[in-house]
Amino acid sequence: MTQLFLFVAGLIALTIGADVLVRGASRLALSFGLSPLVVGLTIVAFGTSAPEIAVAIDAAIAGQSALTIGNVVGSNICNLLLILGIGALVTPLSIAGQVIRQEVPVMIGASALVVGLAANGQIGQAEGALLLALLIAYLVFLVRQSRRASQAEQTHFGDLAAPGADGHWSLDLLKVAAGLGLLVLGADWLVNAAVFFARWLGVDDLVIGLTVVAIGTSLPEIATSVMAAIRGERDMAIGNAVGSNVFNLLGCLGLAGLISPTGLPVPAAAIDFDLWVMLAVAVACLPVFLVRREIARWEGGVFIAYYIAYVIYLVLDATGSGALKTFTIAMLGFALPLSVITLIAVSLRQRRRGKPR
Repeated sequence: MTQLFLFVAGLIALTIGADVLVRGASRLALSFGLSPLVVGLTIVAFGTSAPEIAVAIDAAIAGQSALTIGNVVGSNICNLLLILGIGALVTPLSIAGQVIRQEVPVMIGASALVVGLAANGQIGQAEGALLLALLIAYLVFLVRQSRRASQAEQTHFGDLAAPGADGHWSLDLLKVAAGLGLLVLGADWLVNAAVFFARWLGVDDLVIGLTVVAIGTSLPEIATSVMAAIRGERDMAIGNAVGSNVFNLLGCLGLAGLISPTGLPVPAAAIDFDLWVMLAVAVACLPVFLVRREIARWEGGVFIAYYIAYVIYLVLDATGSGALKTFTIAMLGFALPLSVITLIAVSLRQRRRGKPR
């Protein structure tokens, strides 16, 4: 019961800490003259990825590398399938051109790079430094890009990052410190409780990181995307998920690999399966986004169904169930081809009707 309480308390602390950090850092950044666009694409994306970063660092220090890898990979899969699925169920999600031209290719490139770096079974300090350097370069690019952005684009994230009318920068700085403190505390509780449950249930740390911890640390993304969809900021919901994935790959794994003295060992199961699933989901987003320029409600339901199927596969594999082979055949031989055929049919039907792509 104590570990269960710590697990729940850790999730709550991570969620509150991320929210406080996002609001405080956003207003602090605006008070120093940064544009709302830069704040939205950097501070907000970092804030919603902060729980993953906190868990990754804490787990790496504790020597729980499987939990670190599982948390990042699981969170990225969760962001694209579960979070976008939930957002699309609330309202169909339109996809901005910049997301298709820039953000999704960056996410795919980061995913492919991590798969390549992890192929030898370890992400060392040099690889961690490379990932962080790429993240810094990406942020610098966004800042320079924002200087050429139109006023309409710069106010796109204004409602999320608007400074308070009577707030002082010192109060925002205090919020940043409080948010970071909650993230550190929540990550420590969550990691310790997750490791305890993994050993008690006989389940591998990787599976716990891919499922329970991944969903828990993705709560800020879930809340942000759902609220964005409700408020009509439908493209922001997609941008939040895609941007958070980039931060998870380059920031979380970069920091974890850099601070780990002996490098960050990558479990063989992640190399053989989960990392490839993460890359496949990222790559699959590009044609889906290009063809329809939106995620309809029925497609959101398909996204959620695939995420549930992925979790079922992990559970069946972890428990050594005899139903795993049948489930795999059903997914590869029926569900996946049917989804592809349906997407193609719907796209062709729209083109015949003359609907703009």
